[in-house]
Amino acid sequence: MEFNFEKIIDRVGLDAVAVEGLGKKPGFTPDLPKEGFDVIPMWVADMNFETAPSIPEAMIKRAKHPLYGYYLPRDEYYEAIIAWHKKRKNVDDIKKEYIGYENGVLGGVISALNVFCSKGDNVLVHSPTYVGFTASLINNGYKLVHSPLVLDEDNIFRMDYEDMEQKIVDNHIHAAIMCSPHNPSGRVWEREELEKAMEIFKKHNVYVISDEIWSDIIVGDNPHIPTQSVSEDAKNRTVALYAPSKTFNLAGLIGAYHIIYNEWIRDRVNKESSLCHYNSMNVLSMYALIGAYSETGDRWVSEMVQVIKGNLEYASQFIDENFSGIKYSMPQGTYLLYLDCTEYCLKHDVSIKEIEKAGWDVGVAWQDGTMFNGPHHLRLNLALPLSRVQEAFARMQKYVFTK
Repeated sequence: MEFNFEKIIDRVGLDAVAVEGLGKKPGFTPDLPKEGFDVIPMWVADMNFETAPSIPEAMIKRAKHPLYGYYLPRDEYYEAIIAWHKKRKNVDDIKKEYIGYENGVLGGVISALNVFCSKGDNVLVHSPTYVGFTASLINNGYKLVHSPLVLDEDNIFRMDYEDMEQKIVDNHIHAAIMCSPHNPSGRVWEREELEKAMEIFKKHNVYVISDEIWSDIIVGDNPHIPTQSVSEDAKNRTVALYAPSKTFNLAGLIGAYHIIYNEWIRDRVNKESSLCHYNSMNVLSMYALIGAYSETGDRWVSEMVQVIKGNLEYASQFIDENFSGIKYSMPQGTYLLYLDCTEYCLKHDVSIKEIEKAGWDVGVAWQDGTMFNGPHHLRLNLALPLSRVQEAFARMQKYVFTK
């Protein structure tokens, strides 16, 4: 490989919430491990890989110029986004004016909802539900209506279209959030699935916010299909949100963007996003995106995806061979594995909190799945060097799933 994804990086003392945040927010962050165990960060969705070298190179080159005053976004910023979507998502009709900066995807979600809805409105989301959607919608006065994903005979999560439509009608819903690929299940929606969902939204005049932040991390056979691309109506009904932060582990730099084809929607979302006067691009964040969406970044992503795929294959085989009663649906995208411990909990009369705590005590810093509406679930981040994944599963076998 051209890039090193096996390097173990000590993040202690360098501000990383993945390790520094443990024990800081009880009920949300994992507890600190017991003495003798180091932390294996498998909870918050950031990577433990060095990012693509083109990113710090671009930022350092700019940072060497000793003036950091007011600036204008470079044409290269927009050109990089357009070229990236053309190459990696097969979308060739994005224009500069369709692109708008957002401090974060969740901020973009709220700006769009504020255009489409009134405070107190019901919003359709799929369940399990990304905890960020839950927190941001509730904080901004919206009500979540969950349409549960269902597992088919092949153990693949599917949308329940009948339930979605009934929830839309019963709850007078006019805005829905799509997550593609889906967090935390890792599902990558097929074109036919998106077409069917968008036809339901069209029928009932439901506007769509599509979070596609994970769209570069595809580990299965399904290619990512941008929601806006499935029909002309979908293109004009949807606000799509992207960022390099998940792909390249840049969350600490802040910087997402929306793509909106419909001028009426675009003008209003841009106005809504501007009202706080805090939604403004950082100059180094701009250069980071330019460095990320480069030829070097493209090669780095291709290798990273293969590493994640290998980690997922290792984890799934280990679970199948050693952890009876632990179920999962193999992710098709993201670097997340969503474990269903229902059978294990019932068989051994233990709660998911006890399992979760047993892992935390030995440094397996996984995430509480109940926050995602999974009653007996855990979410694992596998974006680590394989040796760290192997160590985590060895500890699970020795100290957690021991029965």
